[in-house]
Amino acid sequence: MNDEQLQRYARHLMLDEIGIEGQRRLLAAHVLVIGAGGLGSPALLYLGSAGVGRITVVDDDDVDLTNLQRQIAHPLSRVGQPKAESARATVAAINPDVQLRALVRRADAALLDELLPGVDVVLDCCDNFATRHAVNAACVRHGKPLVSGAAIGWDAQIAVYDTRRANAPCYACLFPPDAGHQEASCNTMGVFAPLVGIVGSVQAAEALKLIIGCGEPLAGRLLMLDARSLRWDTLSLPRQPQCPVCATRPAGPLLSARP
Repeated sequence: MNDEQLQRYARHLMLDEIGIEGQRRLLAAHVLVIGAGGLGSPALLYLGSAGVGRITVVDDDDVDLTNLQRQIAHPLSRVGQPKAESARATVAAINPDVQLRALVRRADAALLDELLPGVDVVLDCCDNFATRHAVNAACVRHGKPLVSGAAIGWDAQIAVYDTRRANAPCYACLFPPDAGHQEASCNTMGVFAPLVGIVGSVQAAEALKLIIGCGEPLAGRLLMLDARSLRWDTLSLPRQPQCPVCATRPAGPLLSARP
């Protein structure tokens, strides 16, 4: 690290669990973020400010006036512009050293198979089941940890799906793709603005921990938040032996922990 980086990341370097080696891991890492909206906005800002060296963000939507209540990566001046491009500009204004690639595309299987071999962690910050299942299936195929978040109304959930870990489930273990889950949209149900900030920030924190190799990730656990009472609950999530996505996936190598 150069002198400017030592100063920029000084508060990380003071932490025994991170230090210089952990910060170097962040600078060398590549994170894929699916979605640059309510969850993706805070996640991208914290990943960029924390010094993740390369970030790819995928989003095919444009900034709308109704987004500005909660999607903090986008100012009023960028209404009508692609969200991925807007998020790239915002992160660059915070930390110009970050190489952020903005893809104004839908995250389909072909694109995910192209991107995942080169990334360390994937963040699912999208808002529909079809994309969530496509991202989960790709992460299982490529053996990549997936940090998933969701928020609607006053309720939210966060989990890490990492099938490299023995008995750790994938997203489909909890939400089978053929179960016919009803879509819930902010457009019809609303969402409490700070809630997406909380969830996106936790997603960023889990991704950073996975890269650094510190702490205990949310693998095998579902963290749920009721923002009305600010009550957190945790459920244990075992891998489902009949899961159509990950049942035959063997455990693989984890990101190495710090010595």
